[in-house]
Amino acid sequence: MAINKRLSHEKLMQSVDSPYTLVIAAAKRARQLNDGSKPLIQTTRTNKPVTIAMNEIIAGKVEYVRKRADSIK
Repeated sequence: MAINKRLSHEKLMQSVDSPYTLVIAAAKRARQLNDGSKPLIQTTRTNKPVTIAMNEIIAGKVEYVRKRADSIK
């Protein structure tokens, strides 16, 4: 599935529970892509890791797990 549409704030925010989660999830996935992971979506217009990561989040290909607050010491 190729994602060619412009990233929209609404689509991104529907995929996560907060803007902070979006930043962390996209940054971690972009690092994985920089380190050699293959994209989970077909890309046609960009090879920028952050853009690919954001498109993967919109497509539902990247999941995140929030750590429980009581586990932080």
